[in-house]
Amino acid sequence: MAGKLLIFGAPSGSGKSTIINSLMPRQELRLAFSVSATSRSPRGEEKNGVEYFFLTPEEFRKRIEAGDFLEYEEVYHNRFYGTLREQVERQLDAGQNVVLDLDVNGGLRVKKIYGDRAMSLFIQPPSIEALRERLVARATDAPEVIEERIARAEYELAQAPHYDHIIVNDQLEKAKTEAYDMVKAFLEA
Repeated sequence: MAGKLLIFGAPSGSGKSTIINSLMPRQELRLAFSVSATSRSPRGEEKNGVEYFFLTPEEFRKRIEAGDFLEYEEVYHNRFYGTLREQVERQLDAGQNVVLDLDVNGGLRVKKIYGDRAMSLFIQPPSIEALRERLVARATDAPEVIEERIARAEYELAQAPHYDHIIVNDQLEKAKTEAYDMVKAFLEA
């Protein structure tokens, strides 16, 4: 039986990765991450086809022109990230339920392509102020980077109504349970 797509979108610091990581070990869900493509160089022990498919900026552009990507973004000059259609299709055909952790616009593009075969979940912080507190508490970003993330989050939050479901992450365990229940119901439907 072919798999389904689960698209997660959220502002940075909303708890999306934590929620996704709580779902991945649940055997009954048959979840698998989609391996994205990037034009950046491998870091540390990263291997091609495991963490990412590593392409040169030229290869990436050729594949964009060929229509090989479900979605992509040029984050910085010559620094691309994207989701290869053939990779996702291969996983779906193998019966895997594919998890896509995408920026908000990429998630909406993929949902439009797959329609009812995909479910989009938006993980929302309880408020912009709570998001700012989380980003500060993480202590991984300079104050100006945090302000950039907050400005982007305000735009992303405006896109939330375009997602199938919104999970407000004000209590992490409750949000994890809500995500699990939604995913399980969608996969069993």
